[in-house]
Amino acid sequence: MLAKTFLPRHILVSRCFSSVTSKKLKVGDTLREIRVFSSDDIKDYAEVSHDWNPLHFDPESARKAGFENRLVHGMLVSSMFPRIISTHFPGAVYLSQTLHFRSPVYIGDEILGLVQATALRETKNKYIVKFSTKCFKNHSELVVLDGEATAMLPNLEMLQQESCLTNKALP
Repeated sequence: MLAKTFLPRHILVSRCFSSVTSKKLKVGDTLREIRVFSSDDIKDYAEVSHDWNPLHFDPESARKAGFENRLVHGMLVSSMFPRIISTHFPGAVYLSQTLHFRSPVYIGDEILGLVQATALRETKNKYIVKFSTKCFKNHSELVVLDGEATAMLPNLEMLQQESCLTNKALP
């Protein structure tokens, strides 16, 4: 089951790199990033997107809608995926992304974003790579967001900056 390959506790035992090195991307490689979204992030995102939905700003509106507190914009959470890819592959061009919002993300939640290469092919000296994408909440197995991304990479040389990666099938 694909979800089992993304469990955060298994990623923690992956090889980690603390300096800038490179490695060739292979199918099965997984990249990750952890982020905590703040009130300032919500405000900054709303200013750019013009999404001023009260669920993001008013705790009472959020509670009346059945949520515990103010929500982080789902699209802001999903922005972790292109960031993870472009951090490791400068010059990457994002081609597509499917998203399934599974569970709410609240301000202050720690979100683990993962992208795993599932297919790659060379075309005209560039590489088209499909990635499985997932976000987990607060060191749990709770998937808050998942989908699939496709990106065009200038090469398969991966920059690794204080991140973890694995190319093993995870239990």
